[in-house]
Amino acid sequence: MFKGSIPALVTPMRGDGAIDFEAWDRLIDFHLAEGSDAVVVGGTTGESPTLERNELEELVRRAKARVAGRIPVIAGSGTAGTAKSIALSRACEAAGADALLVVTPYYNRPTQEGLFQHFTAIADAVGIPLVLYNVPGRTACDMLPATIARLSRHPRIAAVKEATGDISRGAEVLKLSRKGFVLLSGDDATAAALMKVGSQGVISVTANVAARAMHEVCMAGLRGAHDEAAALDAPLTALHRTLFVEPNPIPVKWAVHRIKLVGPTLRLPLVPLSEANHAAVESAMRAAGVVAG
Repeated sequence: MFKGSIPALVTPMRGDGAIDFEAWDRLIDFHLAEGSDAVVVGGTTGESPTLERNELEELVRRAKARVAGRIPVIAGSGTAGTAKSIALSRACEAAGADALLVVTPYYNRPTQEGLFQHFTAIADAVGIPLVLYNVPGRTACDMLPATIARLSRHPRIAAVKEATGDISRGAEVLKLSRKGFVLLSGDDATAAALMKVGSQGVISVTANVAARAMHEVCMAGLRGAHDEAAALDAPLTALHRTLFVEPNPIPVKWAVHRIKLVGPTLRLPLVPLSEANHAAVESAMRAAGVVAG
């Protein structure tokens, strides 16, 4: 389930901010056609802080129906509170999610023991696998390799999305964790390199617009063809960088709009990509072989 290129999907919205479910179906169809290996619904790239619970549930239900068993649907269900995360995780499970992506609690900065108890409580409360999500650059909370390894012993904690971009840390996570525990990159720029130390793929921002290319990079890495993976990744380098020229998901939503899959709307407090950065993102898209509409 946790392998290959897994786009963290943008959430399509109409001009008034309502979710555009017709565009959502179109987006799912695009990723099925382009070879994405799973999808994440309601992650950070999907503007999770602005989604209401009923909206996330409907996004999961529709994605699950649309993929019709062809690829897994992973729902973002982490919040800053344990009880809220449990409730949201159960709701996503009931809506049909195959697995859950659960970010470390943000802002309140728990200890490592607090993190262990938080994720254990969530895993105990559901019947589907969890992917831990460590992204200290956004959360001000860093889950250390020893804590990840401790959590890996739980039968429903199956993987970690490690978004620090630190290759040596990824290697340490795998060394300390139980056999079969899955490491996934959460950093597109270093995803191919992380596969050299045993990562099984990436939960990706870039794959929103360069889905086929990211799938091919991951397939090469999974075959152990790391030179090929690096060569396939090289044209994506500028895209990996420019999709973070402003906070995610501002640039990627503009890019997905440029290929006519979704509208440009974001929910406040996010605002559209500044005009000064349009040319850089479009240039990176062209370099990656992505042609704007």
